Amino acid sequence: MLLPVITLDTKEDRSQNLIINISGSGVSLSGRVQIPGDKSISHRALMLGAIAQGETQIRGLLLGEDPRSTAACFRAMGAEISELNTDLVTIKGIGLGNLQEPVDVLNAGNSGTTLRLMLGLLASHPGKFFTVTGDNSLRSRPMSRVVKPLQQMGGQIWGRRENSLAPLAVSGQVLKPIHYHSPIASAQVKSCILFAGLMTEGETIVTEPEISRDHSERMLKAFGAQLQVDPDTKTVSVVGGKPLQGQSVVVPGDISSAAFWLVAGAITPGSELVVENVGVNPTRTGILEALTMMGAEIRQENQRLVAGEPVADLRVRCVRENGRLPLKACTIGGEIIPRLIDEIPILAVAAVFAEGVTVIKDAAELRVKESDRITVMVQQLTKMGANITELPDGMEITGGTPLQGTEVDSFTDHRIAMSLAIAALNATGKTTIHRAEAASISYPDFTTTLERICQV
Repeated sequence: MLLPVITLDTKEDRSQNLIINISGSGVSLSGRVQIPGDKSISHRALMLGAIAQGETQIRGLLLGEDPRSTAACFRAMGAEISELNTDLVTIKGIGLGNLQEPVDVLNAGNSGTTLRLMLGLLASHPGKFFTVTGDNSLRSRPMSRVVKPLQQMGGQIWGRRENSLAPLAVSGQVLKPIHYHSPIASAQVKSCILFAGLMTEGETIVTEPEISRDHSERMLKAFGAQLQVDPDTKTVSVVGGKPLQGQSVVVPGDISSAAFWLVAGAITPGSELVVENVGVNPTRTGILEALTMMGAEIRQENQRLVAGEPVADLRVRCVRENGRLPLKACTIGGEIIPRLIDEIPILAVAAVFAEGVTVIKDAAELRVKESDRITVMVQQLTKMGANITELPDGMEITGGTPLQGTEVDSFTDHRIAMSLAIAALNATGKTTIHRAEAASISYPDFTTTLERICQV
């Protein structure tokens, strides 16, 4: 029998925060789940559609706050973008090099992808001036990783604390091509430089220490950019000056959103879920590899290609035998990290329910996300009773300690909010998640979906 185990308190408390109350005793999960469109692909489709010639049509766009910020910024610079919805978004592009100087500050909201990728385009528009900012969280996140290579190309960008923090002022310039050897594997850094290279005469090259997600490369090729990829040397190059042409884009489901249901289904006894239409791009499937290493029962079904991106339905089950924990511990680090960096908070939850000691390392990048995801996850899971230790670049988690419901906080980080909700399903008693509305940044229907698939 379905029972209301999830309560969304829509009344604002004195801190102007939403609260989710979850009583997780005896819950199992069952059903089919449709997840929001991929956030990374949604951003790139909006941006490239705006600077292409002709019309771009987007189906399956994520309707979270981050893509809305991207659309608002490019509308302010002259692109005609229809009202955002999942059925069809149309963009009348203004052509490469034709972004208009906005009359007001461009606001990227909470979206680091919007701000970092957009900087590459703004810096390469000579004679035009732009000012960009974001919310409190985004203004505290370092931008030097993209500002410095853009300055090497001749970009003129000023900001707070040695140009590392927004608000940022950008004076567009004629840029020169460079070969940038990135010290980190980051799709945002790579994409920013490639976007700047679209208007730079000659060949702009980026080499990474490990291959990061390749949505920009796939989409740039689809829009007609002159782009080369060498996976052996982990190098991507683009030759500037070639106009982009509007395209029809179908956005697959976001594997980062699917990760919450995959972990929930893998750790909650008696559960079986099918997560539909998930993008399984090989540069994003680290979460599947990690959960498989931990012994999760996940099967890909109905595999297919959608607009050049591999897609599948994912079936996950949890059958606990002889009272043993459903998963086993492992070490997660090295080359897999760029392919699951956004999924580490929910992987930490999986590790709490794994037999043995799980070590997550080489993930210092987590400290400069929407929150310091290492510190916050350690603090909040510790409140719930987890045996977890913070490391400089990750965390060490000893599984098997039962979780107890308590009050926790998302720190306005959408992935923290949803990870804590999945942990709460397997805790004894009531868990209150403050500032849980942060989930809407990438998954507006998360709470209603959670309520629908819960059985007691």
